[in-house]
Amino acid sequence: MAAIYPTEAHVASARDDEKDIVSSQPAVEIPEDAKTESDSDSGHMQEGVKRVEAITAVWSKKSLWWTFVLLWVVSFVSALLSSIETALSPYVTSSFSKHGLLAVINIAARVIGGVVTLSIGKIIDIRGRMEGFVGSLILIVVGMTMKATSYNVETYAAAHVFTWVGKVALGFIINVFVADITTLKNRMIIFALNSTPNLATTFAGPKIAELFYEKVNFRWAFGAFTIILVVVCLPVIAILFYHERKAKQLGVLRPKSGRTPLQSTIHYIGEFDLIGAILISAGFTLITLPFSLVSSASHSWESASIIVMIVMGVVSLVAFVIWEKYFARVKFFPFEFLKDRTFLGAVMSHFVVFMTTFVWDAYYSSYLQVVHGLSISISNYVLNAYSLTSYFTGPFIALYIRYTGHVKYPALVAIPIYLLGTALLVYFRVPSSQVGYLVMCQVLVGFGVGMIGQMAELITMASVRHQDVAVALAIYGLFGSVGSSVGYAVAGGLWTNILPAKLYEFLPEDSKNMTAAIYGDINKQMADPIGTPIRDAVIAAYADVMRKMVIVGAALIPLTVICVAVWRNMNVKKMEAEEKRARGNVF
Repeated sequence: MAAIYPTEAHVASARDDEKDIVSSQPAVEIPEDAKTESDSDSGHMQEGVKRVEAITAVWSKKSLWWTFVLLWVVSFVSALLSSIETALSPYVTSSFSKHGLLAVINIAARVIGGVVTLSIGKIIDIRGRMEGFVGSLILIVVGMTMKATSYNVETYAAAHVFTWVGKVALGFIINVFVADITTLKNRMIIFALNSTPNLATTFAGPKIAELFYEKVNFRWAFGAFTIILVVVCLPVIAILFYHERKAKQLGVLRPKSGRTPLQSTIHYIGEFDLIGAILISAGFTLITLPFSLVSSASHSWESASIIVMIVMGVVSLVAFVIWEKYFARVKFFPFEFLKDRTFLGAVMSHFVVFMTTFVWDAYYSSYLQVVHGLSISISNYVLNAYSLTSYFTGPFIALYIRYTGHVKYPALVAIPIYLLGTALLVYFRVPSSQVGYLVMCQVLVGFGVGMIGQMAELITMASVRHQDVAVALAIYGLFGSVGSSVGYAVAGGLWTNILPAKLYEFLPEDSKNMTAAIYGDINKQMADPIGTPIRDAVIAAYADVMRKMVIVGAALIPLTVICVAVWRNMNVKKMEAEEKRARGNVF
């Protein structure tokens, strides 16, 4: 794995070594050193990177802009599907009387999604962006089909893993491809534009979910929008396939390796370090899951199953480190990247932001419906004010980056705003509070997180060479996924250990036997109108656990200051001089 080049001189030197300079006009003869060799001969640049640079060498500006438009449409439908799925999740788990498992279901999905992204980064570097795009789409289709047909929580949980991994992979590949066809200075503009569909899906998704839930059922919601996603993805696959064929005809790409299917399977198992991926996934999952499951264990933390899970998780992580150091032919995790303080600080800031957010966000939609009596759509509008603000301000932040090039100090300014929004939730997340104040807090948090996230993602990419961008983004995504899984683990631990006890404490004497049924189903929690003894008991229990969640989240935010402070003060506008080389038609 290539090392990180922290100075502009090193960046320039590294890029001088790259033998991928091709003409932006197809009519011009392609230099011999632009043609790719075998995997083993690729040296410092892998086949997938050469493929995408070959594609940008043979397509026109018109194809470039059509690709941007098609990727925007894919992002729109994917965001709409996610919004619908999020709004319906509490009701899906409640249909199995397992509402409390919302966080548990997300823990494994987030960890596996983050880890798999590293493998996907290798896949698209070794094989190509198109293959990764198709593979992620297949995972989403399989997962959503399982969700639409699931009749128990185990199937739904497995389906959620497939779906989440597919969606993470799809978004990751789109980001990598955008990075391939943009310069550093303009990159966040396209990233921000690809996020603008969320401005619409924030409102459309919850309303569509509510209509499906009330008029049809959640199964048809999942099925219908999965079909729509497949349809809008097909043109992207077609345009990549067409230009890849064109590049082959011009001699830019090498022919197939000639390996048999069995030889290819063995080759790629080694390339992807399957054993390393399994060990790290098992380690993080087994360590975080017990926090949410401990309340259902027979002897709490003394339960044999809980102890075994934690011990096996630690053993798996230790085994992963030993395997990577002494036995792995190809390293799964590029530890050398973390030697760069800017890179490490950027991915750690992503970890902390996701961890602190999901501590108090995991059950927020349920809280708004149960405590404040909001509908599915309105509660998710409030919930999504967070992301709406982030996506709305994204293009303006991107323009600021384009014209100033500054990254570090805007991120430092955003941290107090993020802390203020979260700390105010401690005061306003009470049953007597007006919903408008909760929206205000979401807006403040969304602005702070949006700015930190954009700056961290950009400086992650700026810390590495172009051929390492896919892996760098994969590591960035892994830290975010693990951070969110830790947040979910803390939230699940607080929820499953506190809420049932508080429900039993606050419920009237003649209703205490209903504790388990009420805890497991959001519909039963809202069965009685606000102001009646049972509903008020549920509201009081929600208020108690939610307040603790927000306090924990706010207390962890100052860690972000340390993570951002260690960044080098890079100016991506000045770095563009070193970045510009003949990469074909890029923006």
